[in-house]
Amino acid sequence: MDLDRSCLELMIRLLELEQDDSVADQLTAKEMSRVKEKIRKLCETVHNKHLDLENITTGHLAMETLLSLTSKRAGDWFKEELRLLGGLDHIVDKVKECVENLSKEEDKESLVASLWGAERCLRVLESVSVHNPENQAYLIAYKESQLIVSSARALQHCEQMIQRYSREVSSSSSALPQSSHSNVGKAVEDCMRAVIGVLLNLTHDNEWGSTKTGEQDGFIQTALDCVLKVPRYLPQEQRFDIRVLLFLERERAAVLAEAQTDDLISEAPKSQADQSGEWKETSGEIQWVASETNETNDKKEEEEEELDLNKALQHAGKHMEDSIVASYSALLLGCLCQESPMNVKTVRENLPKGDISIMTEMLKKFLNFMNLTCSVGTTGQKSISRVIDYLEHC
Repeated sequence: MDLDRSCLELMIRLLELEQDDSVADQLTAKEMSRVKEKIRKLCETVHNKHLDLENITTGHLAMETLLSLTSKRAGDWFKEELRLLGGLDHIVDKVKECVENLSKEEDKESLVASLWGAERCLRVLESVSVHNPENQAYLIAYKESQLIVSSARALQHCEQMIQRYSREVSSSSSALPQSSHSNVGKAVEDCMRAVIGVLLNLTHDNEWGSTKTGEQDGFIQTALDCVLKVPRYLPQEQRFDIRVLLFLERERAAVLAEAQTDDLISEAPKSQADQSGEWKETSGEIQWVASETNETNDKKEEEEEELDLNKALQHAGKHMEDSIVASYSALLLGCLCQESPMNVKTVRENLPKGDISIMTEMLKKFLNFMNLTCSVGTTGQKSISRVIDYLEHC
């Protein structure tokens, strides 16, 4: 359906009826049961896996409807109206409720429901806060930074649970029952990414959000554990995403991949003489006679070329991933080196031959890439240029 302000306002008003029992008091138990049965049959037609048909309440249905909507689908006005009408308040409160239940791991079904609930709410908050300073400021200020507090706690829970319910570990170990881990592991991974997305929006170029986030108990240690430990517990195809978000170091792999790429280019195959046949003199004429194995050889060559192309594409993709992560790692280390001779010394001691130019060269390539793909003069490019300048003179 097309969403407008009146529909959004109605949903938020219905959310406020969650604790209002006046309507239920006006109906008999039989009438209420009949109404719930009609709603249950209607809900069965919408195929929403998150609907709890045993918990048919006005607030539950309104929240599910609200979370099913996205700002992209509703339009830019949705972000502002959701804040002005109080919708953000309800979603942040729902996040807090879900996060408080993450410590109860005995009931796996309830744990997965809480993880999914938090993840869905955080996805909406991530969507409405991206490039929206007004919503970012509101979410940081709401109830003394309740969203940041809940997000920090959720990240801590996820960082601990990912080691116990890792799908990657359970799939490689026959001693662990995969069925008991896969659902929880998948829910933990999704929730962790949603938490990081929200925190990135609230802290990017935002001193207030960064300060509030850094003040949370144990957050720095949790963030470091996520950077250094979490990726090994994730499926291989998801590790790049989490590493980029958390700046995991992969510089040596990127340098090695780059050297291998240079070798691959320098060893490009040379053109060979046409061996599909030969010139022969027949009946006083010179004619080209095709080889009997020509067709078979052509097919084999096509298969080999396709295989080489696939290998080259895979190699290029891996090289790009390693280069991006290495660049972010160099940027993070460069920021830590600024105005800190002790950190500069530590970084040098851990670089091959103490050569800090490895970092500057990687950052220069990354800056050139950003200049080609982004608008010139953005905050990110200025920060990279500043770090490069500092590293070249330290």
